[in-house]
Amino acid sequence: MATGIAENLAVGGPMAPRPFRVTRRVRETYDTWTLELEPLVGEPVRAAPGQFTMLYAFGIGEVPISVSREHDGLLVHTVRAVGAVTEAICASPEGTALGVRGPLGNSWPVDAAAGGDAVVVAGGIGMAPVRPVVEQLARRRADFGRAALLYGARTPRDLLYPDDLERWRSSCDVAVDVIVDAAEADWQGRVGVVPKLIAGAEFDGAATTAFVVGPEIMMRFAAEALLERGVAAERIHVSLERNMRCGIGHCGHCQLGPTLICRDGPVYRWDEVERLMAVREL
Repeated sequence: MATGIAENLAVGGPMAPRPFRVTRRVRETYDTWTLELEPLVGEPVRAAPGQFTMLYAFGIGEVPISVSREHDGLLVHTVRAVGAVTEAICASPEGTALGVRGPLGNSWPVDAAAGGDAVVVAGGIGMAPVRPVVEQLARRRADFGRAALLYGARTPRDLLYPDDLERWRSSCDVAVDVIVDAAEADWQGRVGVVPKLIAGAEFDGAATTAFVVGPEIMMRFAAEALLERGVAAERIHVSLERNMRCGIGHCGHCQLGPTLICRDGPVYRWDEVERLMAVREL
């Protein structure tokens, strides 16, 4: 996180949003949009996989949003409209100015997976923060053993990035397995919850690094299934999305036991947070 703060200090401090312009807006699902942003002042944002920004709709408020891609100097966010701020962000037409603070937080340890197998487990909008991980696995395919993406959503119409899913599967030697909670009449794929895919996935548990993000209950069951397959707890990484407000560890809203997620996370090893996530309403 220090790098992100240093960059912001140079242009007005860690609490001052920098203006970015929406250059492209794509509807992903009925309630989710992907926005590409370019800076109006200063250098482009260089975010590592797993980092987030505080995305600000001027006059309304800001929310933490994971970076879903970063290319050609553009910052890419996939946002679900679930409240006043995210609804305003999703409704921003091309040319709109939004504020950005960051990048903030730590990142997925993709390099640590090199030489072994890599498994990405995503649920719902959790596909957005692990998309950069899958992109790295695809680009650097020779650096890893087997690579698998296990992805679940509520319904087929909630699935993100269908073109990417097909490209990773057909052209990048990534084993992509998709499942939905509730099928529609024309759905020919699997039905169920995403942790159930882990038992049948091809990977060597003793040599696997896992990247897991989604609803907390999904992550708990996914971690248990990965442990049963022999993946070490310290090689299972999860991304938490508790209520972050300031993004720099000052306000305390995202406290989880002894950790502040915006400062120490959002990516944690499972052995660091398993005990905390087992406590109801902590």
